[in-house]
Amino acid sequence: MTETNEITQHDAVEQFILYWGDMGSQWGVNRSVAQIHALLFLSREPMNAEQISAALGIARSNVSNSLKELVGWKLIRRVPIPGDRREYFEAETDVWEMAMRIAQGRKEREIDPAAAALTACVEKAETEKNIDPVILKRLLDMQDFMATTNSWYEQMLRVPKPQLKTLIKMGDKVLSVLKIARKGT
Repeated sequence: MTETNEITQHDAVEQFILYWGDMGSQWGVNRSVAQIHALLFLSREPMNAEQISAALGIARSNVSNSLKELVGWKLIRRVPIPGDRREYFEAETDVWEMAMRIAQGRKEREIDPAAAALTACVEKAETEKNIDPVILKRLLDMQDFMATTNSWYEQMLRVPKPQLKTLIKMGDKVLSVLKIARKGT
């Protein structure tokens, strides 16, 4: 039996694939896309569309569309297999890199358009006569929040992974460091 068939015969693997699919659908990602990503993430060997379809019981056409989406997110990549003309795929397995790619993709697809729409609303509000100052202030506060979080995100992209991992693991200990720094100034 091949590794492809064996991988889905483990309860933990099946549970993870189902959970990842459910979680994906809660985040607005098609369940099949998330399940395929989970399967490829756990697979030790690259898989082709037919293997994925058989392992998950998903229609081949759905697998093809899902693979295109995952490649677009840069969560999986095509891998050539010598002597085989079919396309094989493997997932990014560095969870930190995967998280950064997901964050980048979501930012590009959701946050950036929202920020652009907000900027247009602020520009329109600033030129409208008799607009309630409270409304303008709330729009400006939201725009400032978006700009601040975008700036933070861009800074975090430049932090090397080991330091970013340490920073995140510090959690609320960062607040202690900040309090000490404030007392010194």
